Amino acid sequence: MTSSTPPRLTVWNEYRHELENPKVSVHYPDGIHAVIADGLRAHGFEGVQTATLDQPQHGLTDEVLRNTDVLLWWGHKAHGDVSDAVAAKVVARVLDGMGLIVLHSGHFSKPFKALMGTGCDLKWREVGEKERLWVVNPAHAIARGVGEFIELEHEEMYGEHFDIPAPDELVFVSWFAGGEVFRSGCTFTRGSGKIFYFRPGHETFPTYHNPEIQRVIANAARWAMPTASAPRSFGHRPEPLEKLPLEKL
Repeated sequence: MTSSTPPRLTVWNEYRHELENPKVSVHYPDGIHAVIADGLRAHGFEGVQTATLDQPQHGLTDEVLRNTDVLLWWGHKAHGDVSDAVAAKVVARVLDGMGLIVLHSGHFSKPFKALMGTGCDLKWREVGEKERLWVVNPAHAIARGVGEFIELEHEEMYGEHFDIPAPDELVFVSWFAGGEVFRSGCTFTRGSGKIFYFRPGHETFPTYHNPEIQRVIANAARWAMPTASAPRSFGHRPEPLEKLPLEKL
């Protein structure tokens, strides 16, 4: 991507809950991916497309991935239905520089677990309690335009310990009405790619309609865009850069 090329975003979603559970479809009649995509467009992104699990190759063909600058991933009930081959292609693209935003239960997705190298497990409780996401890194680009915290009236609880590597940066920490806390906004670098994990977004609550949540996702998409970097080179290098004085051994 050049500086004159509009950012190319792909929003990926299982799109299973919305077709099976009326409690989900009432909030997301066209799918969670559609609401996230609309939120990105409202923040000025034009090149936004969507992909879902049951499309051929899960909608993530080689061409789609090659032409994606930032991939946003929502998953929950069907992590195991994602093919290992497609998951490996996503990981390879991140290492090559594609940004990845992992949303809510995407912490258990095959690409995120492979990139983290840990189990990514956590505590959880689904009773619809209050969540308060505190901004703990107010100078970070992902927190731009957000106040001291974002308050969600009803959300699923995730609690520590979150089995991930120590994040490069911690942007949000959640407190829940039941007393638990959770690292809800974490950044990582893998290869040449930037990753942001953002916790809120359980399917039975209208979280992705919240303007502040949409703002964070849009900020994260801008932050995760590929940037010019030194080339990554690996493998056997038979010819040295400098002439070596060779001696017979």
